[in-house]
Amino acid sequence: GTTIRGLNAHPDGLHFVYALGCKVVVQNWKTKHQKTFSGHTNVISAIDVSPNGKYIASGQISQMGFKAPVILWSFETSQLVSKYDIHKVRVESVAFTCDSKCLISLGGLDDSNIIVWNIEKEEVLCGVTASRGTSGNAALLCCTNLRGQCFVTGGEGTLRVWKVIADTKQAEAVDVKFGLIKRHIISMVIDELDVFAFCGTTTGDIVKIKLNYDADIDVLDPAATPILLGCFGKYIGKKRLVTGEEPARYSQGVTALCLLPSDMEGRIVVGAGDGTVELVKELKTVTFPEPSAIRKVKMLSLPQLLVLKSTNVNAAPTSLLLVQTTVFIGTMLSEIFTVDLETFEVKLHVTCHRHSIYDIAFPHEYSEVFATCSKDDIRVWNTETSLELLRITVPNFTCTCIQFACDGKSIVSGWNDGKIRAFTPQTGRLIYEIHNAHSKGVTAVAITTCGLQVVSGGGEGQVRVWKITPTYQKLQGILQEHKSSVSCIQISSSDTEAVSVSLDGSCVIWDIVKLARKRSLFANTQFMGVCYHPSGVQIVTTGSDRKIGYWELYDASLIREIEGSRSSGLNAVDITRDGERIVTGGNDQCVKVWNYHKGNPTHVGADHAGAVTAARFSPDNRYIVSVTSDGGIFLWK
Repeated sequence: GTTIRGLNAHPDGLHFVYALGCKVVVQNWKTKHQKTFSGHTNVISAIDVSPNGKYIASGQISQMGFKAPVILWSFETSQLVSKYDIHKVRVESVAFTCDSKCLISLGGLDDSNIIVWNIEKEEVLCGVTASRGTSGNAALLCCTNLRGQCFVTGGEGTLRVWKVIADTKQAEAVDVKFGLIKRHIISMVIDELDVFAFCGTTTGDIVKIKLNYDADIDVLDPAATPILLGCFGKYIGKKRLVTGEEPARYSQGVTALCLLPSDMEGRIVVGAGDGTVELVKELKTVTFPEPSAIRKVKMLSLPQLLVLKSTNVNAAPTSLLLVQTTVFIGTMLSEIFTVDLETFEVKLHVTCHRHSIYDIAFPHEYSEVFATCSKDDIRVWNTETSLELLRITVPNFTCTCIQFACDGKSIVSGWNDGKIRAFTPQTGRLIYEIHNAHSKGVTAVAITTCGLQVVSGGGEGQVRVWKITPTYQKLQGILQEHKSSVSCIQISSSDTEAVSVSLDGSCVIWDIVKLARKRSLFANTQFMGVCYHPSGVQIVTTGSDRKIGYWELYDASLIREIEGSRSSGLNAVDITRDGERIVTGGNDQCVKVWNYHKGNPTHVGADHAGAVTAARFSPDNRYIVSVTSDGGIFLWK
């Protein structure tokens, strides 16, 4: 996601660590097994793994006026080791020193402080303001590779080299002089010998800094003031830079950098804001203009980066990691790619929705795939491998509900522009489109077993029944009873009646053959979910009152009520085909499985990082799929 350096590789080369909302996730790359660390109360904004592999550090964003905690985790036990609440509002960056003895954290715009935390003693070693009052705010920090007490911070018009003096509990900084050159640094990497630092900028060039450290790694002070060697743009094939001509730069800035270790050619993997990923090397023999001519160049970037290989991942990279001969790329769109250094071929491994997910659907009697919907797109996933099989995109609109036709030949979806769209599940081709289906957007949709009728609900509270044929779609009737948005619709197994629930606290059973109301019931809640019991004599509802309600269809009476959550409302409900178990999910970020007859929870899943918006049993009852408001999809066995 948007977390800078949000994808981290464990030193064992097998596990990867990243943030998922307010949870830290450790994933085994071979087995795909995941474990989550819970402790943050809001979105994680910074994360890092210690060089010795024992610890994970993470910092979060908090509300204005509140402290933003930094948490230190044990990698082996997944337990919280220590925690400190010193930064205000936001933690911008965290990094371990090369000896894994200290953790360094940088506060955001409202804090601007650097905190050095002693891991062994679990105490603050020192704290200092990150930048001078005359310069901009620091946005990231990077530790040196040989000196455990040294690190570098960079940001808007600022680049400083620091050393920590443990005896006096102080930190001293030396500013890198840029002269008249102004740069906003958004990425940084230091070579393995602590000789050079390379900084990516919003300008689209790479700033090269000589740190001037002594050959003795025990000497922490630079032998001379760190100096700027140049701002490097791309070499475009000209032997000489013409006066006033601008060299090629990376579009939308250099967002991530990765140095190839022990590389005599000095090759660098560069990630740009437009999704470009290139392997470049620094040229030594470029002829530049005379000094008098350089002063006439508008922006002082020198064409010293020769592009060796190039590709594109369609989103700004936030992390570039080298594992053996493979570069792992984490992007702003929450996707993970790999690029082979030899062939530079791109392969997509992990992807997900960028926004809140609103609904889940399985095909009729088929558990191998399922579909989810969100803003801009519908995606079809493989249940076993969790790989994306199809993406149907409708830009700038939000899909709020989906349903597979029973014959498996179409995916029927409702959108916030008031249209019902049907697509083929194999190719994503648009089959038909019903314009102006609802005036305030389509909020719920269901399709009969025969596939000849679609029942839809809208934001204005109307339920509409549509006749579907291969050649035309016809409105059969409008059912008006709800006063607010329809949140869910289910059709009975007999295809003769449907039940709809609304945010106004009403639940209505409709006869979709005669197009008339059969029964209605009311409760002091905002109904969010409803489903038929397989026996066809009862329905189960959930809502904002935190209750799971069992209702008799014959007389619409409440026969049982269970407290589904102690803290927040329930958004989703589903029932197995044998009617033995139900699953619920809500704003408490928990998925619960209940025994239908006894009314007690049998299993609880608490790994979500956002409110659970939908949950479904697979048709074979082997899996539960749940989705959340932060775009996460969880598969439970």
